[in-house]
Amino acid sequence: MSSPPTFPSPDASITEALRSVLPDLSVGALLGFATGLALRKVGRLALIALGLLFVAVQLLASWDLLSVNWPRVQALAEPVLRQGGEAGAAWLGRVLTANLPFAGAYTAGLVLGLRARG
Repeated sequence: MSSPPTFPSPDASITEALRSVLPDLSVGALLGFATGLALRKVGRLALIALGLLFVAVQLLASWDLLSVNWPRVQALAEPVLRQGGEAGAAWLGRVLTANLPFAGAYTAGLVLGLRARG
């Protein structure tokens, strides 16, 4: 009497398939998460600097040392901000994922890093 043939379990084949790409996925996710956290910190510092600049300009304007044509500032900034937001996000995505074999894991980590509390 012979023993019945043994078949590999589906879970084992998935595990074996993932084992070869797991280092790339984990490194990509870790680097993406770190980049997301760094972008959050740099973005926060940039917004603080912009706010302090606005307070300084308003302070100088209140002392009549400076006169600001705010409608002109808005007219100059509006097209740049509108176009820059759309083009800037696409450009940043291309730069951050260029030549990365693990771009999917990196992007997922980046999104998690940008959304992380802390």
